[in-house]
Amino acid sequence: MRAVILGAAAAAMTMPALAQQEPAKPAPCSAAIYRDFDFWIGDWEVFDGTGAKAGDNSITSEEGGCLLVEHWAGAHGSTGKSLNFYDEAAKKWRQVWVSKGVTIDYTGGLNEKGEMVLEGTVAYRTGKTAPFRGVWTPLPDGTVEQHFEEFNSETKKWGEWFTGIYKKKSAGTP
Repeated sequence: MRAVILGAAAAAMTMPALAQQEPAKPAPCSAAIYRDFDFWIGDWEVFDGTGAKAGDNSITSEEGGCLLVEHWAGAHGSTGKSLNFYDEAAKKWRQVWVSKGVTIDYTGGLNEKGEMVLEGTVAYRTGKTAPFRGVWTPLPDGTVEQHFEEFNSETKKWGEWFTGIYKKKSAGTP
């Protein structure tokens, strides 16, 4: 009988301790800043400025919402991948793009219009590098406009590198 009373007393003493445990911590990358680029998530057909199909792009949310992964397949055989994430240390969004040895590494964030604007450097296999910037604009019809520019050190001007319109693929579209 004494063991039962002691056991019940011990259990009663631990109940308040359980009630005082810290609340569950929020999931990693659940803050609003991590959702800034979510408008780009999805499976897309991409069209150039003339309306010709430039390729297909799939952007997925991975690592518990901490990472967006891009898989590009161009209409003429080009490929590329990028990792996109909010860099806590820099307090900026960062994209690292690789396409057969060409890399783009740039950072930034949302501007007052709700566009994702990133600036950094493109590096080619030849060793040439140049300032580079990209802007992703979510449009009211659900499409996304993507505009890239590279700085020409000889002309001291920005030149268009690529402009595309992303249209969501419908269910069942390969």
